[in-house]
Amino acid sequence: MYRITAQQPQPLHDTAATRRLEQAAAAALPPHTLMQRAGKAVARLALALAPHARTVWIACGPGNNGGDGLEAAAHLQRAGRQVVVTWLGQPDTAPADARASWARAQAAGVQWADAPPADLTPADLCIDALLGIGVSASPAAPARPAPARLQACLRALHHGTAPVLAVDLPSGLDADTGQFAPGLGPDTPPHPALAVRPARYTLSLLTLKPGLFTAAGRDAAGQVWWDDLDVSAGNEPPSAWLCGPAAPALRAHASHKGTYGDVAVVGGEGLAARGLGMAGAGLLAASAALHSGAGRVLVALLDQGHLQIDPLQPELMFRRFDALALEQLTVVCGCGGGQAVAAVLPEVLTRSARLVLDADALNTIASQAALHALVVARGQHGQSTVLTPHPLEAARLLGLTAAEVQADRLGAAQQLAAQFNCVAVLKGSGTVIAAPDRIPAINPTGNARLATAGTGDVLAGMVGAHLAAGASALRAASEAVYQHGQAADAWPADQALTASALARRVNRP
Repeated sequence: MYRITAQQPQPLHDTAATRRLEQAAAAALPPHTLMQRAGKAVARLALALAPHARTVWIACGPGNNGGDGLEAAAHLQRAGRQVVVTWLGQPDTAPADARASWARAQAAGVQWADAPPADLTPADLCIDALLGIGVSASPAAPARPAPARLQACLRALHHGTAPVLAVDLPSGLDADTGQFAPGLGPDTPPHPALAVRPARYTLSLLTLKPGLFTAAGRDAAGQVWWDDLDVSAGNEPPSAWLCGPAAPALRAHASHKGTYGDVAVVGGEGLAARGLGMAGAGLLAASAALHSGAGRVLVALLDQGHLQIDPLQPELMFRRFDALALEQLTVVCGCGGGQAVAAVLPEVLTRSARLVLDADALNTIASQAALHALVVARGQHGQSTVLTPHPLEAARLLGLTAAEVQADRLGAAQQLAAQFNCVAVLKGSGTVIAAPDRIPAINPTGNARLATAGTGDVLAGMVGAHLAAGASALRAASEAVYQHGQAADAWPADQALTASALARRVNRP
């Protein structure tokens, strides 16, 4: 068993793959072996996380996830802890393994309660063994009305003050998508600025599930641990990967600025077009490319011909768009481009050697089928292209709603990559990176500090710098997303994160 950190890549397996592994292991081992291993692992982690817990309340569902909780209850009771169990099952209807663990808990002398204890405090520990991987948040899944006792247990887990350790998955969370099934998630989440949540932990059993690392899963799961129960994944391919850090970039002494490529930022619609100054988005992308190591950064601000130097960043080289040699450049297009970007997109799409498309470039492409076709053609011609949409921009590109995109972030990113024949970066909690015919990846770094204007422009500039230095589109996207989130994770707790400050810190270890 070990804690999952952002320090190494990890294979992730969806529900179907996990069930296949579980069935194969159960067939090869003596009966009850997997549940005994799982219960022992849960108890061991509970003792390590809360060694002085006054009361350990274990909410156990009627299936095998509940059986894991019953097995853990027996171990914790024998270890001298005060254990209270609310079991939603019955001995005569429980699966055979769960029934055996119930008998062991009975013999150990655990205390049984029909409802969650009313006096749980931060000095106690809750163990969530209600549902495991047995739920789906898919709109096609049948509605699952929660019985009253299950609702009471979920309320205690979601809104109580005691820390919570989830067995395999937080109950109600879809293992594949990271979304809560209707009626099973927190019904009244506190305002994010005021939330004081008890500690959350998850012990993922047998496999790591994608839903733990994206969408609502990151908040629900908290600190993730993994125990493979001494079962190898064998030939079962992962359904996704959890990204790890890139190897440190070592620059040869015998190199020069041309070695690391030229990035041109095309965006920043200005005052004359709409009475709105949007040059800042383009300058943020340019600053990020500069601080991510690009050899030179050129800036073509649309309708901003009067701006010839940024006194705070004199390294940036301002150019007219028609003066850019696009065939030799890595272009970052769309950051603050507004309506003006539509006029230059056909040329950008056909001529740019390498290309990052963000923001208004994506919105324009979504509205014009001819531009969509030009993006697809780039992949056919071997020209590297990266799309960096947030969920609403992804929805426009796919003809969906943002809610539909968020309901299956992995699937949406793969659909984008396939439809546009390029690398797609679906931003958000647990950013997803996808490429045609490749297993998608989920990024483990980053936090809610990034929920501020301009951080997406910073990411686009970073991807551009990695592309310009010679990385493939997939590698450039993966490394930039990881470093972008890593910078936010290392941000001083007493300082507000702003996009301009982030752009200056993105290449720090």
